[in-house]
Amino acid sequence: MGVLRVILGDQLSRDISSLADCDKKADVLLMCEVWNEATYVKHHKKKIAFLFAAMRHFAREMARAGYNLDYIKLEDNGNSGSFAGEVERAVNRHRPEKVVVTFPGEYRVLDDMQTWAQRFGIAVEIREDTRFLCSLQAFERWADNRKQLRMEFFYREMRKTHNILMNGREPEGGRWNYDAENRSPADGGLRIPAPYHCKPDATTRAVLALVASTFADHFGDLEPFGYAVTRTGALEALALFISDRLPDFGTYQDAMLQGQPWMYHSHIGLYLNSGLLHPLECVKAAERAYQAGEAPLNAVEGFIRQIIGWREYVRGIYWLKMPEYAGQNFLQARTPLPDFYWSGDTAMNCLRQCIGDTRQHAYAHHIQRLMVLGNFALLCGLDPVAVNEWYLIVYADAYEWVEMPNVSGMVLYADGGYLASKPYAASGAYINKMSNYCQSCQYNVREKNGPRACPFNYLYWGFLLRNKDRFAGNPRMGMMYKTLSRMSEDKIAAIEQDCRDFMEKSL
Repeated sequence: MGVLRVILGDQLSRDISSLADCDKKADVLLMCEVWNEATYVKHHKKKIAFLFAAMRHFAREMARAGYNLDYIKLEDNGNSGSFAGEVERAVNRHRPEKVVVTFPGEYRVLDDMQTWAQRFGIAVEIREDTRFLCSLQAFERWADNRKQLRMEFFYREMRKTHNILMNGREPEGGRWNYDAENRSPADGGLRIPAPYHCKPDATTRAVLALVASTFADHFGDLEPFGYAVTRTGALEALALFISDRLPDFGTYQDAMLQGQPWMYHSHIGLYLNSGLLHPLECVKAAERAYQAGEAPLNAVEGFIRQIIGWREYVRGIYWLKMPEYAGQNFLQARTPLPDFYWSGDTAMNCLRQCIGDTRQHAYAHHIQRLMVLGNFALLCGLDPVAVNEWYLIVYADAYEWVEMPNVSGMVLYADGGYLASKPYAASGAYINKMSNYCQSCQYNVREKNGPRACPFNYLYWGFLLRNKDRFAGNPRMGMMYKTLSRMSEDKIAAIEQDCRDFMEKSL
């Protein structure tokens, strides 16, 4: 009687804690593709294909390494369709002495896991996920008694703790944060390197066929499919980013260009969040590039901040505040999600471009997600539950622990400022500055009112008017409300009428 060790689809690492003391001769590794996980929200077809293909490749590697593997494919006869059902069947097959599993990435999965021992009459050990650089206990200690949990201060502590970009006790270069140097707009003359692309092998092609036939009604384009589905491929994608894109990543990380969905970003979030890459190896690769003079400090610091700062921080927020966090709606936003978030059928070119990129690649970079798609959702008061579900569905790197704090906290201000000090609201001027989307739009970004005006312009002021009682006293929004206070009654009436007309026509 050995141990049944359950490996989830986002735990594709040989270093996962559930395998730490594995006895290859006595223990059994259980991996399963289950219907419930693919459909509790209708995930992007490319997201499902990536995970199933990565799981099958990981399982093959583990079997070759001598592990005793019990792998359940989606199409296998008798597949119960759920984690719990497959664990119960495996317990009955193998009669293990206990079940060992690593802490999951979503509250609903943990809630289910915590019932397994009683339901199946067996000891269940849920181990800490040591792939993260900050344990949940350490984050809770950091957060204790703080009125505001600002990421910047957490990030500095992470830099010190892990000795990353440090010069003794001081930050490399004398500053902690180079974000002010990372906001340059792009132009069409940039030579942006081609992204990593991996030709699907027979295993991946079988998964693509399965997804095409089984999840045909899910959102998104399945092919072309070029994501890495092995650790070797993920390491190649990381190396290509470090050599080709990192040097310009910092300067242009906020920029958007039509027809250039990848820009200088790394596109490794799906590999990090599924276990194919470890955060520290990504950070160290970037740090080495800086030390070798191959990438500037603003780029390397910006990349590292996203991983050891933001990524670790939002995970800590999620587990600190769940399950209550899921239901927060500080702005009382109730507007349903527009149909064009699925179809891309909108006259607003910036939204059409970002939704199109999302549909094709299950990817959009963080400014597209925050300042175009998210900004629109904030200004129009879209329902946080619907918006959270959309982001969870459409992106290959999206799991609830990383998606929800970003959406409820950063995008929608639904948590009332627990995560962000102000709403990330902007007019069309920001999108025009950071992209070339406005040049191909039927709306005029320079017009403030009327049928030809960019909707972001009046929606922005409409949002401020609608939430004046909530934000007029916010010190970071004083300038906006000072400008609003100088507007004539006729101007305010025109804003409110344009907002009503747009909402009635478009939402």
